Amino acid sequence: MKDTEKSATNIAVPDALPSNFIRNIITEDINVNKNDGRVHTRFPPEPNGYLHIGHAKAICLNFGLAAEYGGLCNLRFDDTNPSKEEVEYVDCIKADVRWLGFDWGDREYYASDYFEQLYQYAVQLIKAGMAYVCDLSADEIREYRGTLTEPGKDSPYRARSVEENLDLFERMRAGEFPDGSRTLRAKIDMASPNLNMRDPVMYRILRATHHRTGDRWCIYPTYDFAHGQSDSIEGITHSICTLEFEDHRPLYDWFLDALKIHHPQQIEFARLNLTYAVLSKRRLLDLVERGHVTGWDDPRMPTLAGIRRRGYTPESIRTFCERIGVAKRNSTVDIAMLEHCLREDLNKRAPRVMAVLRPLRVVIDNYPDGKVEELEAVNSPEDPSMGTRKVPFSRALYIETEDFREDPPKGFFRLSPGREVRLRYGYIIKCVDVVKDLKSGEVTELHCTYDPATKSGSAQSGRKVKATLHWVSAAHAIEAEVRLYDHLFLKPNPDDVEGGADWRSNLNPNSLVRLTSCRVEPSLAAAAPGSRYQFERLGYFFVDPVDSSSAAPVFNRTVTLRDTWAKVEKAQRKR
Repeated sequence: MKDTEKSATNIAVPDALPSNFIRNIITEDINVNKNDGRVHTRFPPEPNGYLHIGHAKAICLNFGLAAEYGGLCNLRFDDTNPSKEEVEYVDCIKADVRWLGFDWGDREYYASDYFEQLYQYAVQLIKAGMAYVCDLSADEIREYRGTLTEPGKDSPYRARSVEENLDLFERMRAGEFPDGSRTLRAKIDMASPNLNMRDPVMYRILRATHHRTGDRWCIYPTYDFAHGQSDSIEGITHSICTLEFEDHRPLYDWFLDALKIHHPQQIEFARLNLTYAVLSKRRLLDLVERGHVTGWDDPRMPTLAGIRRRGYTPESIRTFCERIGVAKRNSTVDIAMLEHCLREDLNKRAPRVMAVLRPLRVVIDNYPDGKVEELEAVNSPEDPSMGTRKVPFSRALYIETEDFREDPPKGFFRLSPGREVRLRYGYIIKCVDVVKDLKSGEVTELHCTYDPATKSGSAQSGRKVKATLHWVSAAHAIEAEVRLYDHLFLKPNPDDVEGGADWRSNLNPNSLVRLTSCRVEPSLAAAAPGSRYQFERLGYFFVDPVDSSSAAPVFNRTVTLRDTWAKVEKAQRKR
């Protein structure tokens, strides 16, 4: 049994936490001194893909519970299928867990650490008459297993003697037989109502180079056989997993009882499902391989690498996981709730700046040519300690193209011919002329006048207008690329399809819009990759850590300013 006195996490645990059924179980175990009062959990990912937001819930739960009860949490890779596992996945998983704020200390383990011990456990079961070597093919095993309404049939090889099984299993390890020709199966009950108990496979022959053990093994334990025994070896007390493993729990218990070794308690909780997303490694890999996204870390992906690159904060993810709680029934969480947690966090930490995504040139005819003013702008109304900055103001500016209408509809209060608006931190201006492209008729430039007495903060600045626009000085602005990210799918449930189509038919063709001629204020010249900002009136943006350079910054839109979940919460409070 492995142990250490290092703490399970570096995250401060609140004094009062909401109760849930897992906390209740652990509290009761401590009260009766089960496991000598120890709490030891583990996060056991398979290194066959990148982690997604659903895994964040499991990470926060396992590491969080260990911290709350003064226990330990291991990071263990269940690396029992070398044909699908890569070192890249291992490295990214470790980076994801650290990014979320958790530390496993010196407790980084692998199921492959225990391959020899697992082999000896299998031998022990063979000697006890509880396992046998089977020559049925994978298809034949499925055929013999039966259905939910019909019992299975015994394998014709089920009655082999202990001696023959020991010999064949040793020869399987020695590499005498071809891949897939034989398996080692537990001898349980082919008539069990639980299909997982109908003589499940424990070992299969697979010649594949393992990322840690190389070619030393040509037989590999199945997940169901390796998982519980790995928990036991590590002294885990509470084996917390998602609800799809509930039907596997009798098998988990059967192996541990048959081997008469330390028996952790498996506890299942509902996995996280999220609207407008798929949380399946198989489907996420499909998106990558088919080129629907640029990779596992594409900011549209629900992978932790993807949402990290999009600009999400670990604090917002931890808050989200705590708020959705822990339940025994599967449900789907509205992505608006996740975005709400993110906005709450970014609103406190992201400084405000001005950026124009679709520039329209504005010339202030009565402003002195060559003059430049330094206007004072607030960095954060939420945090006065962030102070202020200077933004240059000159005769030629850029505003958003959508902030002007030559023929404004009812309810449009922004700039139009003859109308006044205020420029943020600056003056009130009035549109006096419109310049258009002669061929297309597109508006290319506006001519305005300004009222010098209306400078923001001046004694005479109180004149009221119905709209305030953001802007940048044309001569001082920095050109930048902005990537506007939206939901990857058009429907809340990607599987909601018609006419024989599959889930891919719901992919959103506008999930990424690239704008390459944006203008941002000059203070962003020093914006480091990984920096976060609120572009006033536009949303929260993140300097892409992969594609940005000092000469050409790239800003990923993390989330818009509109918060539908905040409106839902407000309505609920009024009831």
